[in-house]
Amino acid sequence: MDTQALAQRFSEVLADLGLECLGVEFTPSHGQSTLRVYLDLLDKETGDGERREVGIEDCETASRELSALLDVEDPIPGHYVLEVSSPGLDRPLFTAAQFARASGQEVKLLLKAPLEGRRRLRGKLVSAESGHIVLEAEGKTFEFDHALVESARVVPDWVALGYAPQPKRGSKTPGKK
Repeated sequence: MDTQALAQRFSEVLADLGLECLGVEFTPSHGQSTLRVYLDLLDKETGDGERREVGIEDCETASRELSALLDVEDPIPGHYVLEVSSPGLDRPLFTAAQFARASGQEVKLLLKAPLEGRRRLRGKLVSAESGHIVLEAEGKTFEFDHALVESARVVPDWVALGYAPQPKRGSKTPGKK
């Protein structure tokens, strides 16, 4: 199954709902496969200048629309479960354009073929222009085309998000009296 073609078809339907199809993952299984669709908002600004994120209502609406489309077009043989989700803090990266928007962030990725003996890389995404990716990882610079990427995700900065563990109040710093 061509997940990119499916994502493009979903994008056409979701655009009318103000949603963007970031990408599609299909996990085959003997019992029940999973079709996972990641959504984002086309316009994150609300009328009062606030930022809005994908909510449960958006996922429910998208799920109904995509289910109807899948029932009519039936592009996937066999039984599967449709999951519609926001990208979350560890946002998956599917397209070269999504890589470009994530420049400067830490990412982890799996390559389709080894690059300098490595398929798994984690590091700072230096740039992603015209499908050419530059990644700094483990003191080295890796350069490769987006076509070599099997899967990728942004690594959340837990400290910047305020989710990193904080020292307890009143606790002493080790080594100090």
